Formats: sequence, C-alpha cells, structure tokens
Amino acid sequence: MRIASTNIPNDKKILYSLPYVYGIGLTLSKVILKEAGIDGNIRTKDLTEAQQDKLRAIVEKAYKTEGDLRREIMSNIKRLKDIKSYRGIRHMKHLPARGQRTKTNSRTVRGNVRKTAVSGKKPAGQKT
Repeated sequence: MRIASTNIPNDKKILYSLPYVYGIGLTLSKVILKEAGIDGNIRTKDLTEAQQDKLRAIVEKAYKTEGDLRREIMSNIKRLKDIKSYRGIRHMKHLPARGQRTKTNSRTVRGNVRKTAVSGKKPAGQKT
C-alpha cells in the first residue's frame, strides 16, 4: 500500500505501518485511524480499497508529510542561519542546538569524532 509516496509494509498492523511515512508518528497514527473509523489491529493487507482511499485522503488533505515537511524544516533552519540566531549558528557549526552538553556525548552531531590522548610513553628506538 502506498500513502504520501511511501510504501508501507503489508504484514504489520496498520497502527504500526502508518509511522513509516515521514511526519506521522504513533500518536498521529492513532488519531488518523480514529478519524477514519478503522481498527488499528487490522493488517495493512486486509484493508479494503475504500478504507485505503479514506486513509490516503485524510493524510494528504490534513497533514504535511514527506517532501513538504522536509522542505519546511529545511527552510526553518535556513531562516535561523540567515538571521544568525544562536540556534542557527549551532546548526552552522554542526553542534547540538538544544542545550545539550558538548564536553561529552555530542558524538552523533559532531560526526562520531573520537580524539583520544596518546600515552606519554615514546615508542621504542629503531634497531641500528
């Protein structure tokens, strides 16, 4: 099944298949299914065509997903960079932007850099 240009898995329950779409999490998935009147325990492959069309219509009409959402997020970050706000500067430097500590624990944002100190011992001399 395809929703918002994303293939969602057929063998999982629809409640857990919908979050495969970028911009839809588990909570929003529950809201969408309640709005569509579909039980969350039904497998994706067992949905009727009418139910599939109803889900597609709700997701595409009411929520920003996939490309539109990614574009909006990128434009928000670009705006922060352009006005040189604190958060924008942190994004420019590839550092955590939400107040996390950086002395330790910011490996994923910095690119998993591991700079360790070498022991003070000098290597053994060469044979002559």
